[in-house]
Amino acid sequence: MKIIRGLFLLMVGVGILSSPLFAAIYQIDTSHTTVGFKIRHLFSNVMGRFDQFEGMIDYEPGKPETWKVDATIQAASINTNVAARDKHLKSPDFFDVEKFPALTFKSTGVTDATPSGAKLNGLLTIHGVEKPVTLDLQIHGAGKDPWGNTRAGFTATTQVNRKDFGLIWNETVETGQLLVGEDVEITLEVEAVLQETAPAKA
Repeated sequence: MKIIRGLFLLMVGVGILSSPLFAAIYQIDTSHTTVGFKIRHLFSNVMGRFDQFEGMIDYEPGKPETWKVDATIQAASINTNVAARDKHLKSPDFFDVEKFPALTFKSTGVTDATPSGAKLNGLLTIHGVEKPVTLDLQIHGAGKDPWGNTRAGFTATTQVNRKDFGLIWNETVETGQLLVGEDVEITLEVEAVLQETAPAKA
């Protein structure tokens, strides 16, 4: 009887180990993704973006407990369409790209999930400083493109204070106004392509 019971447990164990547990892994399509930001400059706003980045997204519709994001942005790829300003932003006054070459985001969980959106919580590292942030996530759906690839689209927004990340440089003009604002609005327009399915992590 013990032998039969042992064989049964072994069969069950093998069945569990060989069950098709798969994760849907998407790679961010950099040619159809924008990593953008907006910050006040005196009496207006300046918009910019980062042009070099990469990332992976675990996403299965209806399974927010499995959603994950891991992304890296190259600080030196900052682009505000003004070369002199971009040079200053790369300097030790701001991002200090020689010392801190990358910005990173790693998700820690999802809340308030619906078919069309969620709160994506994670750790954002800028200028070597790691802080928790929450992204307001819009889900635009997933499906096949004309070439047979499965794609998914998202918009994510958040706001951070640059001083929290050690980006404290500023100047005061004659009116008493600060030259550069502190709050930064971040907007990510993301399209990602499903990769070959891989076994889900236990």
